Parts: sequence; C-alpha cells; structure tokens
Amino acid sequence: MGPLRRPPRSSALVDAARRIQKFEGDSLTSRLAHLEALFRSANRESTAKLSSSQNVGPGLIRAALDLKNVAGQINVLIHAVGILTALPSILEDREVIERLSLGAGNTGRPFDLETNRRIAEFKFIRWRGGPESIRQNSLFKDFYYLAEARTRKARFLYVLGLERPLKFLQGGRDLTSVMSRNNALLEDFRQRYGTRFRIVREYYEYRRSRVQLIDLSAILPALAL
Repeated sequence: MGPLRRPPRSSALVDAARRIQKFEGDSLTSRLAHLEALFRSANRESTAKLSSSQNVGPGLIRAALDLKNVAGQINVLIHAVGILTALPSILEDREVIERLSLGAGNTGRPFDLETNRRIAEFKFIRWRGGPESIRQNSLFKDFYYLAEARTRKARFLYVLGLERPLKFLQGGRDLTSVMSRNNALLEDFRQRYGTRFRIVREYYEYRRSRVQLIDLSAILPALAL
C-alpha cells in the first residue's frame, strides 16, 4: 500500500473545483458526448494532441481525486449536522438527550439518538426510484432494530420523504435478499422468527405500530427537494 494522501489545502480544493467546473461546462453529459465524437477515429498521436487541446490530463485527474477525497466525508457531515439541526424541532419539553451517535459506522451506540423518551434513527438519503437495494437494506436494518429494541420508549425512524421508503416496506421483496449482506442481522432475525416471515411487507405489517416513520423534510424545509 502506498503512502497516504494528505488532505488538500482549502486553496487547492478551490482550484480543483474550478478546474473541474471549467472542464464540465454547463453539462458533464454533453461534454463527454462531445469528447466521444471528437476522439472517434483518433490514433496515438492525435489523442495526445486532442487531450492537450481539451485540457484533459494528469492535472484534471488530480483535481478529481482531491475532491473525491474530501467528498468521502460529506455523507458523515450531512448525517451529523442533519441530526443536530433537527434536534430543536423534534425534542419535546423536558426531553433530555442521553446518547448521541453522530459518526459513521459502528460507534458502540445502538441508535443515532436516545433520550429519556425516545430512540431514533436518521436516514439523510434521497431515494431516486428504481433499484435501490442498498438504501432498502439499510432502511430495513434500522426499522428492525428499532422495532425489536427492549425499551418502553417511543421509536422513531426519520427519513427524507415517505413515499418510497413506505413503498419498499409495504412491498414484496424477499427478506433473505434484504439481509443477505448482513450476517448478524440475518442470524438475529432467524433466531427470533425462524421462517415466519418471507417478505418485507409481512414483517412490516407485524411491527409497523411500534415505529413511527417521520418525514424530516416536512419538519426542516431546508431538507425538502
């Protein structure tokens, strides 16, 4: 493994963003279509000239890598800031935070938020429609652990928009498929229920009254599409 890349300085990020914006123009799709046509029938010598004339080369690659390196932390930032921004709007009078989990991955805390009155998970993901198995798997995992938690507290699952998450939860996707990449989840589910439930809708209908699905974009207009 090679040496770790140092995070680029803020000035370098600005330069990288400007370089990429200049390359993309008004539309990256249109720009790429133009390049596909431009490079058609080109040979080794002409590709070098075309690349130079179109500002394509190592500098552009480095700019893209610098932004990708920073963008890898954006989802973590959105998750953390989103939760903190939502707190004043969702907490009730005399409700006190007991635990927060703002980082990515396994932080040793079971839920994003636990107060003296509720447990909650937050999903700052915009569903696009079509095949979204990764989003579906993650949503089911959070719903399941909220539903099965041993607590008398209220349970909340905050999402951006209700239509597509509900369509999945009320749908007929096979549960084995949903949990196939999470062995711990699958094992826990099988220990509790064996083969009692076959599809997502069956389990959701059984536990739907336990977990409240809340549209965060209705609470925080800044999150609306």
